[in-house]
Amino acid sequence: MIRVGIVGTGYAAKTRVRAFEADGRSQVLKVAGHSNERGQSFAQEHGLQAAESWRSLVEDAAVDLVVVATVSSLHGEVVKAALEADKHVVVEYPLSLNLAQAEALIALAGERKRLLHVEHIELLGGLHSAMKEYLPRIGMPLYVNYRTINVVRPAPLKWTYQLDLFGFPFCGALSRVHRLTNLFGRVSAVDCCTRMVDSELTADYFASVLSSARLQFANGLVAELTYGKGEGFWVGRRDVEIQGRSGALVFEGNEGRLTTDEGTTPINVAPRRGLFVRDTQGVLDYLTEGKPLYVEASESLYALRVGDALRRASESGRTVYLEG
Repeated sequence: MIRVGIVGTGYAAKTRVRAFEADGRSQVLKVAGHSNERGQSFAQEHGLQAAESWRSLVEDAAVDLVVVATVSSLHGEVVKAALEADKHVVVEYPLSLNLAQAEALIALAGERKRLLHVEHIELLGGLHSAMKEYLPRIGMPLYVNYRTINVVRPAPLKWTYQLDLFGFPFCGALSRVHRLTNLFGRVSAVDCCTRMVDSELTADYFASVLSSARLQFANGLVAELTYGKGEGFWVGRRDVEIQGRSGALVFEGNEGRLTTDEGTTPINVAPRRGLFVRDTQGVLDYLTEGKPLYVEASESLYALRVGDALRRASESGRTVYLEG
Protein backbone atom coordinates (compact mmCIF):
# COMPACT_ATOMS: atom_id res chain seq x y z
CA MET A 1 0.00 0.00 0.00
CA ILE A 2 1.49 3.33 -1.13
CA ARG A 3 0.51 6.04 1.36
CA VAL A 4 0.14 9.43 -0.31
CA GLY A 5 0.29 13.04 0.82
CA ILE A 6 -0.81 15.81 -1.56
CA VAL A 7 0.40 19.40 -1.52
CA GLY A 8 -2.21 21.49 -3.32
CA THR A 9 -5.97 21.82 -3.55
CA GLY A 10 -6.67 22.63 -7.21
CA TYR A 11 -7.95 20.61 -10.15
CA ALA A 12 -4.85 18.41 -10.41
CA ALA A 13 -4.96 17.62 -6.67
CA LYS A 14 -8.65 16.66 -6.84
CA THR A 15 -8.06 14.41 -9.84
CA ARG A 16 -5.09 12.78 -8.13
CA VAL A 17 -7.12 12.02 -5.00
CA ARG A 18 -9.79 10.26 -7.05
CA ALA A 19 -7.19 8.31 -9.03
CA PHE A 20 -5.25 7.13 -5.99
CA GLU A 21 -8.39 6.25 -4.03
CA ALA A 22 -9.77 4.25 -6.97
CA ASP A 23 -6.60 2.12 -7.09
CA GLY A 24 -6.28 -0.57 -4.43
CA ARG A 25 -2.51 -0.11 -4.29
CA SER A 26 -2.66 3.37 -2.75
CA GLN A 27 -4.33 5.46 -0.08
CA VAL A 28 -4.32 9.25 0.30
CA LEU A 29 -3.68 10.21 3.92
CA LYS A 30 -3.15 13.96 4.06
CA VAL A 31 -3.41 17.19 2.14
CA ALA A 32 -1.75 20.57 2.63
CA GLY A 33 -3.23 23.68 1.04
CA HIS A 34 -1.66 26.97 0.02
CA SER A 35 -3.56 28.28 3.05
CA ASN A 36 -4.89 26.48 6.12
CA GLU A 37 -8.45 27.34 5.10
CA ARG A 38 -8.09 25.74 1.69
CA GLY A 39 -6.40 22.69 3.18
CA GLN A 40 -9.16 22.20 5.75
CA SER A 41 -11.92 22.63 3.18
CA PHE A 42 -10.30 20.21 0.73
CA ALA A 43 -9.66 17.63 3.47
CA GLN A 44 -13.29 17.74 4.62
CA GLU A 45 -14.58 17.42 1.07
CA HIS A 46 -12.47 14.32 0.37
CA GLY A 47 -12.39 12.69 3.81
CA LEU A 48 -8.68 13.33 4.43
CA GLN A 49 -6.52 14.71 7.20
CA ALA A 50 -5.43 18.33 6.80
CA ALA A 51 -1.74 18.87 7.49
CA GLU A 52 -0.73 21.99 9.39
CA SER A 53 1.67 22.87 6.59
CA TRP A 54 3.31 21.31 3.58
CA ARG A 55 6.49 20.92 5.63
CA SER A 56 4.72 18.83 8.26
CA LEU A 57 3.19 16.72 5.48
CA VAL A 58 6.50 15.87 3.80
CA GLU A 59 8.11 15.08 7.17
CA ASP A 60 5.30 12.70 8.22
CA ALA A 61 6.75 9.20 8.58
CA ALA A 62 3.42 7.68 7.50
CA VAL A 63 3.67 9.21 4.01
CA ASP A 64 5.53 7.26 1.30
CA LEU A 65 4.77 9.44 -1.73
CA VAL A 66 4.36 13.21 -1.95
CA VAL A 67 2.41 14.73 -4.84
CA VAL A 68 3.28 18.38 -5.48
CA ALA A 69 0.37 20.16 -7.15
CA THR A 70 0.65 23.64 -5.73
CA VAL A 71 1.76 27.00 -7.19
CA SER A 72 4.74 26.64 -9.54
CA SER A 73 7.01 28.93 -7.52
CA LEU A 74 6.89 26.44 -4.60
CA HIS A 75 7.60 23.29 -6.58
CA GLY A 76 11.35 23.23 -6.15
CA GLU A 77 11.28 23.94 -2.42
CA VAL A 78 8.64 21.29 -1.67
CA VAL A 79 10.31 18.66 -3.85
CA LYS A 80 13.66 19.26 -2.15
CA ALA A 81 12.17 18.85 1.32
CA ALA A 82 10.30 15.70 0.30
CA LEU A 83 13.40 14.07 -1.20
CA GLU A 84 15.45 14.98 1.87
CA ALA A 85 12.74 13.24 3.94
CA ASP A 86 13.27 10.13 1.75
CA LYS A 87 9.89 10.33 0.04
CA HIS A 88 9.07 9.42 -3.52
CA VAL A 89 7.84 12.51 -5.38
CA VAL A 90 5.41 13.30 -8.17
CA VAL A 91 5.38 16.95 -9.23
CA GLU A 92 3.27 18.72 -11.82
CA TYR A 93 5.49 20.55 -14.33
CA PRO A 94 7.66 22.54 -13.99
CA LEU A 95 9.99 20.77 -11.56
CA SER A 96 11.22 24.21 -10.51
CA LEU A 97 11.21 27.74 -11.89
CA ASN A 98 14.94 27.84 -11.17
CA LEU A 99 17.00 25.78 -13.62
CA ALA A 100 19.96 25.26 -11.26
CA GLN A 101 17.61 24.04 -8.53
CA ALA A 102 15.91 21.62 -10.96
CA GLU A 103 19.28 20.14 -11.90
CA ALA A 104 20.18 19.72 -8.22
CA LEU A 105 16.85 18.03 -7.47
CA ILE A 106 17.37 15.37 -10.11
CA ALA A 107 20.82 14.68 -8.68
CA LEU A 108 19.36 14.50 -5.17
CA ALA A 109 16.70 11.98 -6.25
CA GLY A 110 19.45 9.81 -7.69
CA GLU A 111 21.50 10.01 -4.51
CA ARG A 112 18.48 9.14 -2.32
CA LYS A 113 17.31 6.44 -4.76
CA ARG A 114 13.80 7.88 -4.78
CA LEU A 115 11.35 8.34 -7.62
CA LEU A 116 11.16 11.89 -8.97
CA HIS A 117 8.44 11.96 -11.61
CA VAL A 118 7.58 15.20 -13.39
CA GLU A 119 4.06 14.98 -14.85
CA HIS A 120 3.83 15.64 -18.58
CA ILE A 121 0.38 14.40 -19.54
CA GLU A 122 0.58 16.20 -22.88
CA LEU A 123 2.58 13.15 -24.03
CA LEU A 124 -0.34 10.87 -23.17
CA GLY A 125 -3.01 12.85 -25.04
CA GLY A 126 -4.59 12.20 -28.41
CA LEU A 127 -2.86 15.10 -30.16
CA HIS A 128 0.63 13.92 -29.30
CA SER A 129 -0.19 10.30 -30.15
CA ALA A 130 -1.55 11.35 -33.54
CA MET A 131 1.50 13.49 -34.30
CA LYS A 132 3.88 10.65 -33.44
CA GLU A 133 1.86 8.19 -35.52
CA TYR A 134 1.72 10.34 -38.64
CA LEU A 135 5.11 12.11 -38.54
CA PRO A 136 6.84 9.35 -40.57
CA ARG A 137 4.35 10.00 -43.40
CA ILE A 138 5.65 13.53 -44.08
CA GLY A 139 9.36 12.72 -44.32
CA MET A 140 11.99 14.98 -42.76
CA PRO A 141 10.24 17.76 -40.77
CA LEU A 142 11.28 21.25 -41.88
CA TYR A 143 8.95 23.71 -40.14
CA VAL A 144 6.55 23.76 -37.18
CA ASN A 145 4.06 26.41 -36.08
CA TYR A 146 2.51 25.63 -32.68
CA ARG A 147 -0.01 28.08 -31.19
CA THR A 148 -2.09 28.01 -28.03
CA ILE A 149 -4.08 31.13 -27.21
CA ASN A 150 -6.68 31.04 -24.47
CA VAL A 151 -9.27 33.83 -24.33
CA VAL A 152 -10.18 34.57 -20.69
CA ARG A 153 -12.33 37.64 -20.09
CA PRO A 154 -12.11 39.03 -17.52
CA ALA A 155 -8.74 37.68 -16.49
CA PRO A 156 -9.04 35.97 -13.09
CA LEU A 157 -7.19 37.04 -9.98
CA LYS A 158 -5.53 33.64 -9.66
CA TRP A 159 -1.93 32.59 -9.11
CA THR A 160 -1.67 31.53 -12.76
CA TYR A 161 -1.94 35.26 -13.57
CA GLN A 162 0.87 36.26 -11.21
CA LEU A 163 4.31 36.25 -12.81
CA ASP A 164 6.18 35.48 -9.57
CA LEU A 165 4.02 32.42 -8.91
CA PHE A 166 3.44 31.15 -12.46
CA GLY A 167 6.86 31.94 -13.87
CA PHE A 168 8.02 32.92 -17.35
CA PRO A 169 5.35 31.64 -19.78
CA PHE A 170 7.47 28.97 -21.49
CA CYS A 171 8.57 27.66 -18.07
CA GLY A 172 5.22 27.83 -16.30
CA ALA A 173 3.56 26.38 -19.43
CA LEU A 174 6.48 24.01 -20.05
CA SER A 175 4.37 21.40 -21.84
CA ARG A 176 4.48 23.49 -25.03
CA VAL A 177 8.26 23.33 -25.16
CA HIS A 178 8.41 19.73 -24.00
CA ARG A 179 6.04 18.56 -26.73
CA LEU A 180 8.46 19.89 -29.35
CA THR A 181 11.65 18.57 -27.74
CA ASN A 182 10.02 15.16 -27.31
CA LEU A 183 9.16 15.03 -31.02
CA PHE A 184 12.16 16.76 -32.58
CA GLY A 185 15.12 16.48 -30.19
CA ARG A 186 17.79 18.99 -29.27
CA VAL A 187 17.57 22.75 -29.72
CA SER A 188 20.59 24.77 -30.84
CA ALA A 189 19.32 28.39 -30.62
CA VAL A 190 16.25 30.38 -29.58
CA ASP A 191 14.75 33.84 -29.92
CA CYS A 192 11.76 35.13 -27.97
CA CYS A 193 9.59 38.20 -27.47
CA THR A 194 7.10 38.60 -24.60
CA ARG A 195 4.39 41.16 -23.93
CA MET A 196 2.53 41.34 -20.63
CA VAL A 197 -0.33 43.70 -19.74
CA ASP A 198 -0.96 44.41 -16.05
CA SER A 199 -4.40 44.01 -14.56
CA GLU A 200 -6.34 47.24 -14.11
CA LEU A 201 -7.51 45.95 -10.74
CA THR A 202 -4.10 45.38 -9.13
CA ALA A 203 -0.48 45.44 -10.25
CA ASP A 204 0.09 42.08 -8.55
CA TYR A 205 -1.64 40.34 -11.47
CA PHE A 206 -1.45 40.53 -15.24
CA ALA A 207 -4.48 40.75 -17.51
CA SER A 208 -2.85 39.03 -20.47
CA VAL A 209 0.48 37.65 -21.61
CA LEU A 210 1.85 36.71 -25.01
CA SER A 211 5.15 34.98 -25.72
CA SER A 212 6.28 34.38 -29.28
CA ALA A 213 9.38 32.24 -29.84
CA ARG A 214 11.54 30.83 -32.58
CA LEU A 215 13.45 27.60 -31.97
CA GLN A 216 16.25 26.32 -34.21
CA PHE A 217 16.68 22.57 -33.73
CA ALA A 218 19.96 20.72 -34.15
CA ASN A 219 18.47 18.74 -37.05
CA GLY A 220 17.71 21.96 -38.96
CA LEU A 221 14.02 22.18 -38.11
CA VAL A 222 12.66 25.68 -37.45
CA ALA A 223 9.75 25.99 -35.02
CA GLU A 224 7.59 28.99 -34.18
CA LEU A 225 5.96 28.68 -30.77
CA THR A 226 3.23 31.02 -29.51
CA TYR A 227 1.58 31.04 -26.08
CA GLY A 228 -0.99 33.57 -24.96
CA LYS A 229 -3.78 33.84 -22.42
CA GLY A 230 -6.01 36.41 -20.80
CA GLU A 231 -8.39 39.18 -21.75
CA GLY A 232 -6.18 40.71 -24.45
CA PHE A 233 -7.35 38.13 -27.00
CA TRP A 234 -10.57 37.65 -28.93
CA VAL A 235 -10.01 34.42 -30.85
CA GLY A 236 -8.68 31.30 -29.17
CA ARG A 237 -6.25 28.99 -30.94
CA ARG A 238 -4.99 25.46 -30.36
CA ASP A 239 -3.29 24.37 -33.53
CA VAL A 240 -0.12 22.74 -34.82
CA GLU A 241 1.26 22.83 -38.36
CA ILE A 242 4.16 20.57 -39.34
CA GLN A 243 5.64 20.87 -42.84
CA GLY A 244 7.90 18.07 -44.09
CA ARG A 245 9.69 17.05 -47.29
CA SER A 246 6.94 14.63 -48.26
CA GLY A 247 3.83 16.20 -46.77
CA ALA A 248 2.26 18.24 -44.01
CA LEU A 249 0.27 17.70 -40.82
CA VAL A 250 -2.26 20.24 -39.51
CA PHE A 251 -4.14 19.89 -36.24
CA GLU A 252 -6.83 22.34 -35.15
CA GLY A 253 -8.39 21.46 -31.82
CA ASN A 254 -9.48 17.83 -32.05
CA GLU A 255 -9.37 17.70 -35.84
CA GLY A 256 -6.34 16.85 -37.92
CA ARG A 257 -5.38 16.20 -41.52
CA LEU A 258 -2.47 14.76 -43.45
CA THR A 259 -1.64 16.22 -46.87
CA THR A 260 0.72 14.43 -49.28
CA ASP A 261 0.99 13.84 -53.04
CA GLU A 262 -1.81 11.31 -52.60
CA GLY A 263 -4.23 13.95 -51.32
CA THR A 264 -5.61 14.96 -47.92
CA THR A 265 -6.64 12.45 -45.25
CA PRO A 266 -8.55 13.35 -42.07
CA ILE A 267 -7.00 12.33 -38.75
CA ASN A 268 -9.04 11.51 -35.68
CA VAL A 269 -7.66 13.06 -32.47
CA ALA A 270 -8.80 11.46 -29.23
CA PRO A 271 -10.19 13.92 -26.65
CA ARG A 272 -8.13 14.90 -23.59
CA ARG A 273 -9.75 12.71 -20.95
CA GLY A 274 -8.41 10.62 -18.10
CA LEU A 275 -4.79 11.72 -18.54
CA PHE A 276 -4.08 12.39 -14.85
CA VAL A 277 -5.52 8.95 -14.07
CA ARG A 278 -3.18 7.31 -16.58
CA ASP A 279 -0.23 9.23 -15.16
CA THR A 280 -1.17 8.16 -11.62
CA GLN A 281 -1.55 4.52 -12.64
CA GLY A 282 1.87 4.69 -14.29
CA VAL A 283 3.43 5.95 -11.06
CA LEU A 284 1.88 3.10 -9.08
CA ASP A 285 2.98 0.58 -11.72
CA TYR A 286 6.53 1.87 -11.32
CA LEU A 287 6.51 1.78 -7.52
CA THR A 288 4.83 -1.61 -7.16
CA GLU A 289 5.98 -3.51 -10.26
CA GLY A 290 9.01 -1.62 -11.53
CA LYS A 291 7.42 -0.80 -14.89
CA PRO A 292 9.12 2.14 -16.64
CA LEU A 293 7.31 5.46 -16.76
CA TYR A 294 6.37 7.17 -20.02
CA VAL A 295 8.75 10.10 -19.39
CA GLU A 296 12.04 10.60 -17.53
CA ALA A 297 12.68 13.59 -15.27
CA SER A 298 15.80 14.31 -17.34
CA GLU A 299 13.57 14.94 -20.39
CA SER A 300 11.56 17.51 -18.45
CA LEU A 301 14.81 19.08 -17.27
CA TYR A 302 16.00 19.49 -20.85
CA ALA A 303 12.72 21.18 -21.81
CA LEU A 304 13.20 23.49 -18.82
CA ARG A 305 16.69 24.37 -20.10
CA VAL A 306 15.10 25.41 -23.38
CA GLY A 307 12.37 27.33 -21.53
CA ASP A 308 14.98 29.15 -19.47
CA ALA A 309 16.91 29.99 -22.64
CA LEU A 310 13.71 31.47 -24.06
CA ARG A 311 13.36 33.57 -20.91
CA ARG A 312 16.88 34.90 -21.31
CA ALA A 313 16.30 35.61 -24.99
CA SER A 314 13.09 37.49 -24.16
CA GLU A 315 14.77 39.58 -21.47
CA SER A 316 17.88 40.38 -23.50
CA GLY A 317 16.34 40.71 -26.96
CA ARG A 318 19.14 38.54 -28.30
CA THR A 319 19.52 35.04 -29.69
CA VAL A 320 20.49 32.51 -27.01
CA TYR A 321 22.53 29.48 -28.05
CA LEU A 322 22.29 26.13 -26.27
CA GLU A 323 25.15 23.71 -25.88
CA GLY A 324 24.90 20.10 -26.94
